[in-house]
Amino acid sequence: MFRFIHAADPHLDSPLQGLEAHEGAPLDRLRGATRRAFGDLVQLAIDEQIDFLVIAGDLYDRDWRDYNTGLFFRGQMVRLFDQNIPVYLISGNHDAASVISKKLSLPENVHVFSTRTAESKEVPKHRVVIHGRGFPNRAVPENLVKDYPSAISGKFNLGLLHTSLTGRPGHDTYAPCSETDLREKGYGYWALGHIHQPEVISQDPWIVFAGNCQGRHVREAGPRGCRLITVNDSLTVERADWRTLDVVRWQELNVDCTGIKNESEALRRVGESMKKAVNEAEGRLVAARIVIGGTTCLHGSLHRDGHRWRAELLACAQDQGAEALWIERIKIATTPVYDVAQLAERDGLTKIVVENLAEAHDKLTTLPAEIEEMLGVLPPELRREVEAEWGEDQRGAVLNDVRAIILEALSTKGGHAS
Repeated sequence: MFRFIHAADPHLDSPLQGLEAHEGAPLDRLRGATRRAFGDLVQLAIDEQIDFLVIAGDLYDRDWRDYNTGLFFRGQMVRLFDQNIPVYLISGNHDAASVISKKLSLPENVHVFSTRTAESKEVPKHRVVIHGRGFPNRAVPENLVKDYPSAISGKFNLGLLHTSLTGRPGHDTYAPCSETDLREKGYGYWALGHIHQPEVISQDPWIVFAGNCQGRHVREAGPRGCRLITVNDSLTVERADWRTLDVVRWQELNVDCTGIKNESEALRRVGESMKKAVNEAEGRLVAARIVIGGTTCLHGSLHRDGHRWRAELLACAQDQGAEALWIERIKIATTPVYDVAQLAERDGLTKIVVENLAEAHDKLTTLPAEIEEMLGVLPPELRREVEAEWGEDQRGAVLNDVRAIILEALSTKGGHAS
């Protein structure tokens, strides 16, 4: 029997762009999260006395600003060297051979697979052979699996690959391949990287995305970690246990305020949602996006008195404990209790106002031509960052506030509901 850990996409020292725009953001804890999670991965390997570690690409987020990133990784590998734990890794799109310009020698226990061709490496003292190939360039449109060798008889064959498979939302298509392509090789386990959401594609054979070690933004919500694999003497995977590594837990907290008429009840629900997230995070910092939805008479107030509501929600976060929860963003997605269509029929002027507000909102479905042109020349990762900032939700936030305030005013006369 032997055991190994399958990890992927550590993205060491990922810059987490845009945090400066968030007042009160715990910058040190967020920026250091990828290192701490990786350090915990190494500690897990030592504590569990595993036989080897595989990392399926994107060890680094991009070219090093200086040598500190490389020295940190090297120091972690020395810890494993001291415990006689070998490490096998491939490069992905973020740390492709053409991307990383700085180099440091690595301890003898670390093997980095070729980026020119598929390579096979036997693990000392075990009937294991690992097949892998790294990315030579950031963009790899071809199916790399075709060049991987067939399984070697009498060995546990492990495939190490950075791929989008047939595609996943939010991820660019790199080294595309199908499940059938993987199955045809006859390997016992495929350790995949690139897709950050953990996913077991198949158990016969095992085809697994470990996900990233640490979520980097709210689109990577939920637990992040690695897989601890146990292989029996018959060279069959016996267990593929999940192990959590993230030190900051990103979460989107959806609070339904349908039917709520008073602010205290709305705040109570928000507080309960926060408390649940903090409890489930088990001591980790929760980085939360608060989404308040539902049909409620508080709709107008939530848009009109945004600064006051934000302060109340920050107070709710404080109640969860010192540095237990940080609010990344507050999104108001409520609907009013009144019927906008009926409101438009009240009189001619009201109808014109309602129709103009609807027309302005419809125009938000497309980006301005200048922004579209700029996006076309940006690298994929930066393009997604800009698209997120210029997304329909963000562009519509201000208009939604204005729309809600105007409609709320139209729905009342002299401070009383019409």
